[in-house]
Amino acid sequence: MCNVSDHFSLRLRPHVKSRLLGRAARVETQPRTLAQRYIEEGLRHDDHPLVHFLPSAGGRRSVVLGTGLDVWEVIATVRDNDNDIAATASYLEIPIGLVEAAVGYYGEYGDKIDRQIADNEAEYERGYRASEAGRQALQA
Repeated sequence: MCNVSDHFSLRLRPHVKSRLLGRAARVETQPRTLAQRYIEEGLRHDDHPLVHFLPSAGGRRSVVLGTGLDVWEVIATVRDNDNDIAATASYLEIPIGLVEAAVGYYGEYGDKIDRQIADNEAEYERGYRASEAGRQALQA
């Protein structure tokens, strides 16, 4: 993936520019960075309308609309269910179409989702080791 950007000029209506500048100030980022994020997420949402984006401690996260579940959580559950989409939908108690939407998003952005799954597993392992160390310290 290339991180070099092409220049692109855009005229904004005054009220849109004002809102963008205000939001950028509130989230402490450059207006052009925020505009780039809005465009990227808007394009992703257009392609995958059942996925939207929310802030998190680690940045933005892709979420399956109406579920509170991150796409990575749905994909990890699909894997845990031997890639059975119907079983995953049943387990998560969500419509099968929402699991299919997560799978579709994964098809296009799998590398990012795989990193989120790996990060979650690593965080779980760190927490588990800390918990075990604490238990052992209490027994000493």
